Amino acid sequence: MDVFDAMKTLLAVREYVQQPVPTDVVRRILDAGRLTGSAMNRQHWDFVVVRQPENLQQLGQLAPHGPYIAQAALAIAVVVPEGPLGYIDGARAVQDMMLVAWEAGVGSNWVGNVNSAAIKELLNIPQDRMVLTIIPFGYPAKSIGIGIKKRKPLGEVAHAEKFGQPFSS
Repeated sequence: MDVFDAMKTLLAVREYVQQPVPTDVVRRILDAGRLTGSAMNRQHWDFVVVRQPENLQQLGQLAPHGPYIAQAALAIAVVVPEGPLGYIDGARAVQDMMLVAWEAGVGSNWVGNVNSAAIKELLNIPQDRMVLTIIPFGYPAKSIGIGIKKRKPLGEVAHAEKFGQPFSS
């Protein structure tokens, strides 16, 4: 799958089969995050890989918008410094990890609102860092219609030279 096809077909996956993701695929996902560009090459992210079922269960209970973490084969917590550069660089790494996972047939989804004291304690995150997101990964439990997205047409979101001037190829 080429990069554009991966990006074009990537969908959020919230239901997973009980099948482990091979270590070489997990390593490739992590490398995608590690190799992402960052502001001034600071690379100020850390990735906490969670595979133990009891820890995944706890994360699912503690994440207000991510109970499905409990059914994933693994989850990766993305830890960054507070502030715009941490958010932006972390988000860039997340997107690259999700695309590489998708290419390998592994689904995922961004789970937000996870920088809680309880999650930080569970994962032993230093107080001066924040949990930007937790991404559950796993093989999709059902066919999810690869590539079927509801997006605005390009003409509604792309402008030429100045906002409000239609872009045309």
